[in-house]
Amino acid sequence: MVEVQKHSVHTLVFRSLKRTHDMFVADNGKPVPLDEESHKRKMAIKLRNEYGPVLHMPTSKENLKEKVPQSASDSYGHKQYPANQVGQEVEYLVTGTHPYPPGPGVALTADTKIQRMPSESAAQSLAVALPASQARADTNRPVPAGGEYRHPGASDRSQPAGAVVMEGGNAKNSALMAKKAPTMPKPQWHPPWKLYRVISGHLGWVRCIAVEPGNQWFVTGSADRTIKIWDLASGKLKLSLTGHISTVRGVIVSTRSPYLFSCGEDKQVKCWDLEYNKVIRHYHGHLSAVYGLDLHPTIDVLVTCSRDSTARIWDVRTKASVHTLSGHTNAVATVRCQAAEPQIITGSHDTTIRLWDLVAGKTRVTLTNHKKSVRAVVLHPRHYTFASGSPDNIKQWKFPDGSFIQNLSGHNAIINTLTVNSDGVLVSGADNGTMHLWDWRTGYNFQRVHAAVQPGSLDSESGIFACAFDQSESRLLTAEADKTIKVYKEDDTATEETHPVSWKPEIIKRKRF
Repeated sequence: MVEVQKHSVHTLVFRSLKRTHDMFVADNGKPVPLDEESHKRKMAIKLRNEYGPVLHMPTSKENLKEKVPQSASDSYGHKQYPANQVGQEVEYLVTGTHPYPPGPGVALTADTKIQRMPSESAAQSLAVALPASQARADTNRPVPAGGEYRHPGASDRSQPAGAVVMEGGNAKNSALMAKKAPTMPKPQWHPPWKLYRVISGHLGWVRCIAVEPGNQWFVTGSADRTIKIWDLASGKLKLSLTGHISTVRGVIVSTRSPYLFSCGEDKQVKCWDLEYNKVIRHYHGHLSAVYGLDLHPTIDVLVTCSRDSTARIWDVRTKASVHTLSGHTNAVATVRCQAAEPQIITGSHDTTIRLWDLVAGKTRVTLTNHKKSVRAVVLHPRHYTFASGSPDNIKQWKFPDGSFIQNLSGHNAIINTLTVNSDGVLVSGADNGTMHLWDWRTGYNFQRVHAAVQPGSLDSESGIFACAFDQSESRLLTAEADKTIKVYKEDDTATEETHPVSWKPEIIKRKRF
């Protein structure tokens, strides 16, 4: 094809020059024939200006015939021009570059003019012909992602940082160190916790518990419709508050004022003045049982959650309902507040967790990873993270967008409560009376507790509804279905030698669902 083009160019040059030779130059309207010198000069100028770029190309033979067969295309879309055909005496001089082959001056053949991919048999035969060390390296090399074909024996362009090149004798072997799978780091050692006190006094399930900021006493709410205040050091009953007409499901003590807030299955939310031990405010609005409540740490705002599928934000002083947080499709079981965004987190029986914009009263993020009801949410006191508990597993998340961190699997029960201290000890309490203690950072389960029920209770009354650390984080209190409050403390005699961490560097399986 190249020579056909060159031949046509030279033909055009010849014809153009012939026409120039026969023409006259008009001078004052009279045709005047050109003399020989000016004719040669004009011809040279014309050649240089118009045909200079192609004059260096060699010409084909004079006996070229103009018959050129119609070009065909191969499977790659390249045009094919047969070298020799019957009835065509054409000899082309191939010069310049060409895709196949890359070298100039090489005649095209049937093998070089079509690009061919290596067949499986050819690849296998090439692999067999490789040296033993190279064949082993190719066999152990992982298959590239995305189904990319890589020729046997071809070098890896994307080598990991740990690639080592060894020289032995005259041969150089490249041994790629295999990437290690991510493993769980060694967990921090925590001393085990042991039961040292059982407090009884309620006549029904103990459903909620809270420790006051001064760490002198704690408060519990029960299915016997009472709220009781206990001395933390001695465990003795100090006061009983009556006023709810159904199970008390939530209690919390304010850090900003001498107020105690409670809620219950009677749809009521109450504010108690602890100087007079009387109810001073009611917050009306929920249409069904109120399952939980929390106070904002920096402003006078109370947040409650209910079986009516909503959470409500209340102004503590004016009793006004600031926002009704709608969006959940089933009962909202737990709510937590924090000073940073998102300021409100709710968990629901619709299996979702929602992070809310307090100012707008709208959902920022909805987390749908859990497959079952989310009854417990806890915020880490130091890290910008939180955990949620469900019968499928415990999940850890990162604020502000709810990025998934890891699963804590193994507590196969209905998890009613979660709490965590600043040392990274996460406690999960379940409906079957079991309590698991975890290392927050690694998710390692370092202790499992199943305390015996109170004498006179049925085994079926073994259940933990709520738990909380005291302000010093040296004691752990649990509210249980056998009508007792159990108090745990760290075992002072335990050491890493007596209670070693049973840890193996297992591969992390961070499943999202």
